[in-house]
Amino acid sequence: MEVYSFVFSPIGVNTYVLADKSGKCAVIDCACYYKEEFDRLVSFIDEHNLEPVMLLNTHCHLDHVFGAKKFLEKYGISYRCHREEVYNAQHAVKEAESFNLTMEEPPMPEMYLVDGDELSFGSTSLKVLFVPGHSAGSLAYYAEKEQVVFTGDSLFEGTIGRTDLFGGNYNQLISSIRSKLFALPPETIICPGHGGESTIGVEMESNPYFNQI
Repeated sequence: MEVYSFVFSPIGVNTYVLADKSGKCAVIDCACYYKEEFDRLVSFIDEHNLEPVMLLNTHCHLDHVFGAKKFLEKYGISYRCHREEVYNAQHAVKEAESFNLTMEEPPMPEMYLVDGDELSFGSTSLKVLFVPGHSAGSLAYYAEKEQVVFTGDSLFEGTIGRTDLFGGNYNQLISSIRSKLFALPPETIICPGHGGESTIGVEMESNPYFNQI
């Protein structure tokens, strides 16, 4: 599996394309806000002869679903997230207005994921990890063979996700990170929803939300 990342929207969200050697791919958090961003993503998929087979969301805050509707209309594939994220999807348009942004009503997921689910496409496997706290239904996606985890807005390089939005809970987020993410091998690469990469080991040792506790 090859991992490609794009930074989209005025809020700077990382959208990931996971390309399997079979030519199939999955997209995590399609955040294209501008037409030019969506065209760039489609062009990349076309140029690499990829076939999207699933759209996954770590959570459904407005900035992580900006491009979901167009992507599903383009490729006619399934859309998956946790059931607890339906509220965020339903209120994304109103939340966008608070940022002086406009967006189409995002689609509702066709499939709900739970902790421990195994997803596969081609020879690539992803394990679903339930990491609530930033939002009620936050998920991470762990590719064990490639030693990479897509953490959404739960864990970042040197910090954690905010917990002051609907469904957020600071203690729950700390617990989720400790029990689910810090249980992964220390060399596991963290691909977050915003900002740069890190590793589980680095965050366990140096993240200020944990190394002083």
